[in-house]
Amino acid sequence: MTYREAINYLDSFINYEKKNLYDYKASFKLDRMRRLCAILGDPQDAVPSVHISGTKGKGSTAAMIQSILKSAGLKAGLYTSPHLVSFRERIRTGDRLIGEDDLGAIMAIVKSAVGKMSDDKPSFFEIYTALAYLYFKKEKADIAVYETGLGGRLDATNVIKPLISVITPVSYEHTAILGNTLAQIAFEKAGIIKEDSLCISAPQEKDALAVIEKVCAEKGSRLVLVGRDIIFDEVKATDEEEVFSVSAIFGEYKNLHMKMLGSHQVVNAAVAIGAAEALRLGGMRIDKDAIRKGIGAVRWPGRLEVIRKRSPRIILDGAQNAASARALARSIKRSFKYQRLILILGVSGDKDIKGILKEMVPIADSVILTRSMVTERAMDPSLIREKITPASKDVVETLNVKDAVDRAIAKADARDLILVTGSLFVVGEARHMLVNKRGNEKE
Repeated sequence: MTYREAINYLDSFINYEKKNLYDYKASFKLDRMRRLCAILGDPQDAVPSVHISGTKGKGSTAAMIQSILKSAGLKAGLYTSPHLVSFRERIRTGDRLIGEDDLGAIMAIVKSAVGKMSDDKPSFFEIYTALAYLYFKKEKADIAVYETGLGGRLDATNVIKPLISVITPVSYEHTAILGNTLAQIAFEKAGIIKEDSLCISAPQEKDALAVIEKVCAEKGSRLVLVGRDIIFDEVKATDEEEVFSVSAIFGEYKNLHMKMLGSHQVVNAAVAIGAAEALRLGGMRIDKDAIRKGIGAVRWPGRLEVIRKRSPRIILDGAQNAASARALARSIKRSFKYQRLILILGVSGDKDIKGILKEMVPIADSVILTRSMVTERAMDPSLIREKITPASKDVVETLNVKDAVDRAIAKADARDLILVTGSLFVVGEARHMLVNKRGNEKE
């Protein structure tokens, strides 16, 4: 199977990442994923793993853990979602994305397995997750880091038996699907915690923490909590790096330097360090130098990413709920100096649009509304505009991301800052456009 044939085959399955509302419990079936894996020879059991759920910072934390593992000399796989530009971004070993030839060859194996299943066919995400299991097995990875897609309890990644489970901050997201309360959402996220295991958690709101503690107690899993068992201290922040210290279970790490920006990324780093240390219990010794080097080397596109440094500076960030937008607004004001902030905003219809607008609009001098063209979940800019108060704010609507970026650049002076946010789909389209303009796109 060629790469293009593989992508066309993948696109023939239902993709819940691009849909607004559906029956979560009827659509997400672990038994179906287990059947597919069984037909494939249970490749998910071939490689030791780390499993990550949560609302905010899952991808960033996963990237940090993988970076530390790479720095320790391990061949570390990474599985994340969604992608910004290429499907291949979702699956990588070390710094290398899955190759087109490998993707095509492994997809042919998955297709054969799917053909042996009943009429209850897998989803897009289940197919791609199975492909990741096979790829990491083929590559003989020492360890793989898996980010959940939606929720955790019923997620296709939840057939693995991880060495440790990690839960990043839980906040309101997909409330029509996961639940209307933090406790309900936390229950879905905590579904990745395994019997007699170890769970590393970021600081949590009271209701979410109570659920995580209860699940850990019921499953005999030890909970290590950042903010209680692991302490961090922010030392300095600039527009190029964060400097911070972490006191973890097995050691102290003074004045760590990290290129990923924002106080929320310092929290994610503390979680990642806790996870890396905890892998000692699985027989993997990650020394202090590997942790320091890994934190310093980590990069994660589309998260407070300075894609253009000057005239004007352009920042991309995939904040897509109120809590993430709040952290983004705080980081922008904390780390960057600018004359005016021009906000390019596009959101999915199932997100907390009022919450995102409440955090982002007040810090902006101008707002350019747009929509992604690659998902049916994208909200029409005119409907977003109706929710913006005060109505006198400088707001314009555009047809697509390219139009929005072109207008923002034309509008901006050299000392202005352009921020693209609200959706990873929008960020991905903007990044593809801006990197192509530089003529050095890398997949």
